[in-house]
Amino acid sequence: MTRMLIVGPAGSGKGTQSKRISEELGIVAISTGDIFRANIKGETELGKEAKTYVDAGNLVPDSVTNRMVEDRLGWEDAKDGFLLDGYPRNRTQVAALDEMLSRLGVELDVVLELTADREELIQRLKKRAEIEGRKDDADESAIRRRLELFDTETAPMIAEYEERGLLRRVDGLGPIDEVNARIMETLKS
Repeated sequence: MTRMLIVGPAGSGKGTQSKRISEELGIVAISTGDIFRANIKGETELGKEAKTYVDAGNLVPDSVTNRMVEDRLGWEDAKDGFLLDGYPRNRTQVAALDEMLSRLGVELDVVLELTADREELIQRLKKRAEIEGRKDDADESAIRRRLELFDTETAPMIAEYEERGLLRRVDGLGPIDEVNARIMETLKS
């Protein structure tokens, strides 16, 4: 069984690699973005609550996000392992995840961090904006702000997992297959 997180700054390849890792390890990839969209589209109680924040242009608060993630981790397909992408994002969410996993009677096996040069990330995101039409990646100042938020909010969370001995770092730059090979080799060790 593998229960893992994938973390890294925007543009580091988390989404792409999550899908590959999920297929290779036979575990479900769970993206918080997908959870939000599914709950909002399904008009669940949590989805309705999240939608009020999203529609107002605000971040969904940790309390709502935590409940959505806990609900998702309770699904049958996550019982034999999972890969969380996009959660936790801060130390408060780390504590919440610890409690969730304790209630489920499981613990994390590994936290995989994809690393990449800052300027390379900016170029990747600008290219993604052109190819996929993603407005959130088109403005360089907005990209830099997201990367700064990663440094201030998510990096301390990553440090906590490193202190626990769970962190494995992998260079996220290069062709997708090469990055995936590095990831799989790191997970084996």
